Amino acid sequence: MNAFPPLTALRSFEATSRLGSVTLAAKELHVTHSAISQQIKALEELVGLTLFVREGRGLRVSEDGRLYALQIRQALADIEHATRTIQAQPKMGELVVAVIPSFARAWLIPRLPAFQQRYPGINIRLQASLTVSNLHQESVDIGIRMGKGDWDGVEQKLLFHDELVVVAAPHFNGGKLPRTPAQIIQSRIIHSTESWLPWCQAAGVDVEVERSGLCSNDSNLVLEAVRLGQGIALDRRSLVQDAIGRGELVQLSEITAPYPYPYWLVWPPRERSANKQQEFCEWLFAEAQTYQALVKNQA
Repeated sequence: MNAFPPLTALRSFEATSRLGSVTLAAKELHVTHSAISQQIKALEELVGLTLFVREGRGLRVSEDGRLYALQIRQALADIEHATRTIQAQPKMGELVVAVIPSFARAWLIPRLPAFQQRYPGINIRLQASLTVSNLHQESVDIGIRMGKGDWDGVEQKLLFHDELVVVAAPHFNGGKLPRTPAQIIQSRIIHSTESWLPWCQAAGVDVEVERSGLCSNDSNLVLEAVRLGQGIALDRRSLVQDAIGRGELVQLSEITAPYPYPYWLVWPPRERSANKQQEFCEWLFAEAQTYQALVKNQA
């Protein structure tokens, strides 16, 4: 005897027990009233239990039916989750990259056309998030993270170290830009999550920078406010270097402070993605070396 009921019968039973009505279940599942009734009758015969108690023209779920419905509901949810997970797996010719939004916007996206030109058969899908993605559960091929390189269950390799710099728009304060450390810390500051303490120590300034005015935990928003001339900001060089090169931002001082969390490339061992992972990693490391050489030459 087959102990596994048809999926249509289980869905009909779950919907009816949840909604308390054959009519509503039929409407939700886009089938007829009689089709639902037949599926429930067949299911009761298969399990050998009365799942619903008929009361006049209506019905209510029995105690056995209630317990069974809870388990079936969870099982159907598990099937749906498993289906969504497998559908989210990277397709042939697709590379899924988990990345911090600010780094993706300011550093990665401007460089991606070079990768796409070199590897036209690989489509990039960027999965942007401020949280650390579970590369296995979220079907990610490669992650770009900031941290100390101590993640379990993934391969990891240092991409590059970053530093904090102070920037402003060229037209900030009518074009009269602060240049000395004292002038900088007395300016209108757009605050991010970055602490000014390391920069002040590097500048030899023994002053605590007050957090007042506009503040955001998103570097994209902070730097947009800076670009509009609303204030100055301390942020990672990787997020502002290209804008400095385009003349959209100005580095106010040569004084910098090391950023404590470098960028890393991380990836789960995955045989079917190994070639794509290797090609992307090799390309990205080459881009990182070019970027670091450019920064060094401009220092």
